[in-house]
Amino acid sequence: MNTRKATVERLLIVALGAVAAAAVGWWLFYDVPDSLGELLGVVLVVVTVAVGVRVASRVAASRVSAHNVAEVAVEGPISRGGGRGPLPTGNVGTPADDIVDQIERADDGDAEALLLKLNTPGGEVVPSDDIRNAAIDFDGPTVAYATDTCASGGYWIASGCDELWAREASIVGSIGVIGSSVNVHELAEQLGVSYERFAAGKYKDAGVALKELSEDDRAYLQGIVDRLYDHFVERVAEGRGMDVETIRETEARVYVGTDAHGLGLVDELGTRDDVEDRLSELLDTDAVVQEFEPPRGLAVRLRRGAERVAYALGAGLSSHLDADGVEFRF
Repeated sequence: MNTRKATVERLLIVALGAVAAAAVGWWLFYDVPDSLGELLGVVLVVVTVAVGVRVASRVAASRVSAHNVAEVAVEGPISRGGGRGPLPTGNVGTPADDIVDQIERADDGDAEALLLKLNTPGGEVVPSDDIRNAAIDFDGPTVAYATDTCASGGYWIASGCDELWAREASIVGSIGVIGSSVNVHELAEQLGVSYERFAAGKYKDAGVALKELSEDDRAYLQGIVDRLYDHFVERVAEGRGMDVETIRETEARVYVGTDAHGLGLVDELGTRDDVEDRLSELLDTDAVVQEFEPPRGLAVRLRRGAERVAYALGAGLSSHLDADGVEFRF
């Protein structure tokens, strides 16, 4: 559908919805029940009009499409629930499941192309893979655009897109895996705290903070990291059309955009306008971008704000002493 025509139709639907709501509101709250008072009637009419406009806007958006590109953002640490990252920055990311839902919603709608905006240092392994798979499954061209940072799990996601664009000063790369565990067994001994093992399975408590890490445990945990790294390298090489050894030679370094482009880790360098021009070329028509965001209720916004404050004050420290021990992430 012609973009200008679609926009006019949407505005017409909204206008009709507003007029209808105003008429209903006037009849219900002002014209008939005189006992409510003129002032109260006017207020209720205004409220009814506002509700009518909102409903009409949603109807218009669902019935008349004015976009052909869906933009979905991956920002902050990548995790299943969108909580804090591994560093005390207070940076809370978008839940991976919500990002996947938005990509699928765009694919089910009128979007002919996907623009995946990436500004993330990475995060958990499986949630990153879920977003990557959703991008691969999108029916149409997929372009990833790195803004400030596209590292580790962010680059893993980008490798599932048809093209990766970045700015000259973007931070790109960090193709590696890290497993971490805080060990406080010496401090515990000084405090008179002892570790008693009740576990079934030789490696069940490998990496527990209160237990001294044996060489056998260390080899076992390092083996998991190595296997995840092999998987990461192979998938990136496949998605980017690069040699596996070339990826390994990066040794999980990060690069500025210009260097990443020279190494073939990035397809093109450019601004957001350049990316939209490229999407226009891929679609053979003007690209009209619409942001797809998960709904954010008041309770969610308050909860996530509280998480930022709590973690900034050090509330996340105890999680590193968890009995499960080791955390693996891109």
